[in-house]
Amino acid sequence: MFTGLIVEMGEIVSISKKNNSARLHLRAGTIASDAKLGDSISINGTCLTVVEIKGNILAFDLSDETLRSTNLGRLRIKDSVNLEPSLRLDSKLGGHFVTGHIDGVGMIKSKDLAGDVYKIVINAGNRLTGFLVEKGSVAVDGISLTVVDVSDNGFSVVIIPHTARMTTIGIKDTGDPVNIEVDILGKYVSKFLNKDKNESFMQTLTKEGFV
Repeated sequence: MFTGLIVEMGEIVSISKKNNSARLHLRAGTIASDAKLGDSISINGTCLTVVEIKGNILAFDLSDETLRSTNLGRLRIKDSVNLEPSLRLDSKLGGHFVTGHIDGVGMIKSKDLAGDVYKIVINAGNRLTGFLVEKGSVAVDGISLTVVDVSDNGFSVVIIPHTARMTTIGIKDTGDPVNIEVDILGKYVSKFLNKDKNESFMQTLTKEGFV
């Protein structure tokens, strides 16, 4: 579990793909000095396990599913990634609960500077936007952000200068892919609502003698 508050950016050192998996090496600062084998680290919002540590270089194994369903499979050497260690019992929760399980990959449609803040519109498809609400929470590449507007196929967020400096969202541009994780509360609510609808439908069929 994470909070969506990025601690630092790491730099990709290498990514070696083989058959249905890959080994990712990245350079980190504070996170590397505190990391232990088996720790969970969020990389662009994706929960991965530390499998090797050599100084400030951390290694992670990526499955075929992770490569296909996140933007990690498109990383190149020297690319920057957002890093966050897993939530501890004594950690402050300043963002929102982020699981590290990516729901889909969106694409930056526009990025406009208004004063000292950026307004970014992200295409995400209606499968994801159905879980989003205005002023609700969303994780974009692991960053806890507040949804400004929601459309049928996307949503917008506003990025303050600090977030732009401290995360990859400040260097990304139109057309770049971003990992999206919707608020887990929205997914649970949707699950329960659909369950109620399905049960009601089955009760109607039973009452009418169809089942």
